[in-house]
Amino acid sequence: MRSSRTFGLATLVTAAVLLTAGCSLGGDDDDGGSEAAGTQTGATTTTGGGGGGGQGGNVLGAVQSRGTLNCGVNEAVPGFGFVTEGGEFQGFDIDYCRVVAAAVLGDADAVEYKPLTAEQRFTALQSGEIDVLIRNTTRTASRDGSEGATFLTTTFYDGQGMMVRADSDYQELEDLAGATICVLSGTTTELNLESQFQARGVEYTPLAFEDNDPLQQAFTAERCDAWTSDKSQLAGVRSNWPEGQGGPEALRILDVTMSKEPLGPVVRDGDSNWASAVDWAILATMQAEEFDISSENIDEALESDDPEVRRFLGQPAEEDGSVFDPGLGLPTDFAVNVIREVGNYEEIYNRNVGPDSALGLERGLNALWTDGGLHYPPPYR
Repeated sequence: MRSSRTFGLATLVTAAVLLTAGCSLGGDDDDGGSEAAGTQTGATTTTGGGGGGGQGGNVLGAVQSRGTLNCGVNEAVPGFGFVTEGGEFQGFDIDYCRVVAAAVLGDADAVEYKPLTAEQRFTALQSGEIDVLIRNTTRTASRDGSEGATFLTTTFYDGQGMMVRADSDYQELEDLAGATICVLSGTTTELNLESQFQARGVEYTPLAFEDNDPLQQAFTAERCDAWTSDKSQLAGVRSNWPEGQGGPEALRILDVTMSKEPLGPVVRDGDSNWASAVDWAILATMQAEEFDISSENIDEALESDDPEVRRFLGQPAEEDGSVFDPGLGLPTDFAVNVIREVGNYEEIYNRNVGPDSALGLERGLNALWTDGGLHYPPPYR
């Protein structure tokens, strides 16, 4: 990946004083939102809109005028959002920041990555410090209703899981009776853990931490018998487990799903034009896979005779020879930039978290609807 730019957290201090969003670490190992309260600690000319109103304002116009996208991300989740030894941001979520930049600006590298903690993320979004939040954030009713946030198309369907040492006897949640379980405090993960064990009548001892570093140290020191988090994050931790501690084979993720965790991009309320632009940039990666268009064959696809493909790629497809413009405020050939510079959904998934990556995650629910999954892009017409 080519180098991208980052910027500091200085203005967040002021924003935090002005905005109290009630954000804490959460069940997607992110903010628990309101439900966690009280818990322990080369493009064609742009056409169309670009305005907006209310709280959100004209974000699309501001981004295009600025020439860069301010994207709120994670920097410590292998496979999804992390910083390499060379200082590069990489991961599934990082690629979706690049998708939005490619669609809006024609340049996937025109991104300012802003690393945010779970507590900071909604405050940064509400204050306008970031244009979009793409940081393993679960959509929930309370976040939709009380965080001033608009959730867009789910990019990754996840679920909470449980990780144990491979040589332990634990096979299912009931086997953890009397166990000590590491969990992030004040999160939906913590709430899900309590709910699942209470429903089963299983006694356990939670060992809660505010962030992952001390939690991992406690798990390594065997202060807890199990570690609960989103399955994708547990897979990331497992893939990076030190060889000196047995490597990935020393850990095992139980075959149980404790919650639904739909993860995807978030924008702030009040700007439907910006929400639509970001949403269709995301959807373009899924539609490209459905059309079997990739970064490797995009040039061939531009010569297609299929009117639906030509319409999707911003090529003359109508009877009068005109180019279809849905009025999203994006270049009519925005999908070409997305596919050429970042790839389709399958490419993004496979290189970051798929079977051939260190995480080794099968597609499952994240397959297209045509393959039995949940990704179902609306028609581009």
